[in-house]
Amino acid sequence: MRKQSTRLLFLTLAIAWAGVIFYLSSKSSIRTPTLFPGQDKLFHLMAFGVLAFFSMGALKPAASGYRSAQVWFTVVLVTLYGLLDEFHQHYVPGRTVELYDALADAAGGLLGAWSMYYLVRILASRSTVSPPAE
Repeated sequence: MRKQSTRLLFLTLAIAWAGVIFYLSSKSSIRTPTLFPGQDKLFHLMAFGVLAFFSMGALKPAASGYRSAQVWFTVVLVTLYGLLDEFHQHYVPGRTVELYDALADAAGGLLGAWSMYYLVRILASRSTVSPPAE
């Protein structure tokens, strides 16, 4: 079982990362080299995946790991933040609101939340396995 201090660390990271996302979406433009078409969707997926991963880490898992309801709660929360981010960008000069950005945010939320779910499940199963008899 994880300690309260670990959950507090993840909560702090989630809030800080949400702030980074807000800060970056407040910029009129962000210079990045174009490597392939639609790469901004990958950036959205990664940014919101990290947010979901940190957000899941702030929740209290059971002894065997997180429940699927916690995953879906996190996905909905991160998706709503992504929608608010798109709404916010409507008021930033040089930025646009795009449905595919919001979908990439939601997909990142799914990926990040389920990644933490499975990671904690794997770690929990390893800590409860008895050593082999000699």
